[in-house]
Amino acid sequence: MHNKKTGFTSIDEYIASFPKEIQKILQEIRATIKASAPQAEEKISYQMPTFFLNGNLIHFAAFKNHIGLYPTPSGTEAFKEEITKYKAAKGSIQLPLDEPMPLKLISRIVKFRVAENLQKVKAKGKSK
Repeated sequence: MHNKKTGFTSIDEYIASFPKEIQKILQEIRATIKASAPQAEEKISYQMPTFFLNGNLIHFAAFKNHIGLYPTPSGTEAFKEEITKYKAAKGSIQLPLDEPMPLKLISRIVKFRVAENLQKVKAKGKSK
C-alpha cells in the first residue's frame, strides 16, 4: 500500500494520495499527534508526515497492512511494555490496519517525545 509517489510537499498531499479508508486513519493519527503536540510543526521528512519540535518528534506512514509509527528509539524503548503486542523494532512500531489504532498510546508517546525534545533544549542551554 505504501505510495510510490515521491516529492510530497505537505501532509495533506501525502494523505490525499491514499484510498479514503486509509486517509481516515491517517487523519486520526495526525489529529492525535497535533492535539498531543500543538506547538509542533508539520512537515514532510523522509517522504513521511513528520512532526517537528526542536528536532523530529515522530514520523508516520501508511503501508499495505499497517501504519508505521516512528517515535525514535527512545520513544519505543520508553513504551516497550505497551507495544509488545505490535511488531516493533528500534525506533519503529507497526500498527495493523485491521485493528483499531491505539490513539491514546500514540498520544502518550508523542507527549513523551515532546518532553524529551524540550529537555534536550534546556540541557543545551545550561551547557553554554
